[in-house]
Amino acid sequence: MTAPPEPFSTVTADPSLVHFLRRMAIVESRVRAEVARRRAGDPEPDDPFRGLYVTDAHVDRLLEDGPGGPAADDAAQLTESVEHEADLVEAGGVDLRLRRLQATFDLDAFDVDLLLVAVAPDVDPRFERLYAYLNDDVSRRRASTGLALSLCGAVSSAGAARRRLTAAGPLVGGGLVTVEDADRPFLTRALRVPDRVVAHLLGDDAIDPVVAPLLAPAVDTDGWPQGPLEQAVAAGTRLCYLQEGHEASGRSAAVTALRRSERPPLVVDTERLEGAGSVTEVAAAAAREARLTGAGLVVGPVEALLERGAGAVRAFADCAVTIVLVGARAWDPAWSATVPLVLDAPVSDIEQRTRLWERAFDGDAAPDLSPTQVAAPFRLTPEQVVRAAATARLRAAAHGRALTAADLQAGARAQNSVNLERLARRVAPRATWEDLVLPADVLGALRELTARARHRDRVLDTWGMGVAAGRGRGVTALFAGDSGTGKTLSAEIVAGDLGLDLYVIDLSTVVDKYIGETEKNLDRIFAAADRVNGVLLFDEADALFGKRSEVSDARDRYANVEVAYLLQRMEAFDGVAVLTTNLRANLDEAFTRRLDAIVDFPVPEEDDRRRLWRAKLRAELPQEADIDLDFLARAFKLSGGEIRNIAVTAAYLAADAGRPVGMADVVRATAREYRKLGRLCLKDEFGPYHGLVGEPASA
Repeated sequence: MTAPPEPFSTVTADPSLVHFLRRMAIVESRVRAEVARRRAGDPEPDDPFRGLYVTDAHVDRLLEDGPGGPAADDAAQLTESVEHEADLVEAGGVDLRLRRLQATFDLDAFDVDLLLVAVAPDVDPRFERLYAYLNDDVSRRRASTGLALSLCGAVSSAGAARRRLTAAGPLVGGGLVTVEDADRPFLTRALRVPDRVVAHLLGDDAIDPVVAPLLAPAVDTDGWPQGPLEQAVAAGTRLCYLQEGHEASGRSAAVTALRRSERPPLVVDTERLEGAGSVTEVAAAAAREARLTGAGLVVGPVEALLERGAGAVRAFADCAVTIVLVGARAWDPAWSATVPLVLDAPVSDIEQRTRLWERAFDGDAAPDLSPTQVAAPFRLTPEQVVRAAATARLRAAAHGRALTAADLQAGARAQNSVNLERLARRVAPRATWEDLVLPADVLGALRELTARARHRDRVLDTWGMGVAAGRGRGVTALFAGDSGTGKTLSAEIVAGDLGLDLYVIDLSTVVDKYIGETEKNLDRIFAAADRVNGVLLFDEADALFGKRSEVSDARDRYANVEVAYLLQRMEAFDGVAVLTTNLRANLDEAFTRRLDAIVDFPVPEEDDRRRLWRAKLRAELPQEADIDLDFLARAFKLSGGEIRNIAVTAAYLAADAGRPVGMADVVRATAREYRKLGRLCLKDEFGPYHGLVGEPASA
């Protein structure tokens, strides 16, 4: 009998690998005994086609090339000896992968023997020929179920032994062994061990290639207080479901809970499943990966799974591993026979987000730049904070400068979902407060609006001034005034001051002649807006938010239902929304109570008109010295939008004539604007320039 390998204490190789190879040597001894038994009982030892082309002499050479092994009668004794030494090694704190796999997948000694027989050809190519010889078929180079049972000392007709190689057994059920050739009789089906399991036993920890493309970054919310999820995971709860609301991240909460229970998280992003194959196969591979590495699964969103049917959710929910499912929908009992622990995903407060931003930048921001203050208007999850910080760094590096507030805001805006852009027009704000010409009290009201949006978390949460239950945390304002008085421009400036994009709602995509469709369109807009950091602008809002009237027919009733729905949805909105109207009196009075601010935009007075003329006739514009701003401000009572139109028209007139803009161009452009507005060009208004009104521009 060949002497057993040296004890672990004298071997310099990986003890886990040594233990595994010693067990493989015992498999070889069993194969050697099976070969001898087959020869002794062969009724036709001289058959030239015995084993097809694997001859007895070839088998002898294969067995001689190996390290040798004990006699068959000594295999059980040596197994006991090897496992006893393994006990001593594990007691010294050494991790033996085969032993850990046995405990994790609830394998008994017989299961381990079957696994080792099945894995042999993937570890030592000699076993391919040996198994082909024992299968009496050179094309079948893996152990069959019948051969495996025989090598492990079981009777092939024993039901309990056969059951270990069915889906009810831990080997097949846990994804450690695959029984192939389902159309063949049970005893001749081939056994295969997945490559990932083989790699794990040999010391390779690379993630399964089926699972690797689906993995998402695991962001830990370190420093957050312990919650019920952490306690449940630590207590061994197998299935949990976190329902996400606005601004909540179930994924981060699950990652934190798993890490606090000293279990690495394996985060599967189900939105990447397209093209990944069968969900059942992916779920089985993910569960096996989690068990091999001692991890817990975090899977979501469930909405992406539901696109493939409830069975896709069930495939993950029924995995025999600790799993936390994440989604925005309420839990449906039909998704799993196992009763889960259902919790609401926690929402980070301002102090927690401050720690996240500080950790994300780790001192990279300039000393005078506070990422938390810059990003205060943005409602970001921990994962989005990390990505926003990375985007800001890339943007700053691309411009060859240190991080700026603009970089931080651009990084935060980059996390916006694109869904809202399908329903609204996105405007990147460029105008600033210097571009706005308004009375001081109106400017003050606008700045108060930005302050409300910037500091709402501190006021509502830290200072405990939260609004009543059932109402959202959004900021809603009404801008009322005549056309051209600066309402839309002010909305753009408010968005720019907060670092947000402006999303202008296109009424053509909202209003529908069919009953109930307008409400559906609005619900899609608000649902998308809840996942976006931006300012919603409902221009000409009285078309949607008009007064409810007495019901005289079915049309009136449904119109009132539409307004009532808008009232409820606006109250539950968590973002920033601006409504503009030329006729404030047309809005339903119920909106007034729900608005956080109402800003009236007056027609500009003479001093404001002078500033507007000076601002619109820009310094870069070539101008004659004869332009009389005082006369223009005093004579023409126009809004800012109308003055801008006149300045642009005058510039085109001068460009066509090939000269700088002069007073004549401005007067002619003013006359054209008057005609557009349906106003008469009176001599009392145009004064000494009235004679230019009817002249062609070339004059």
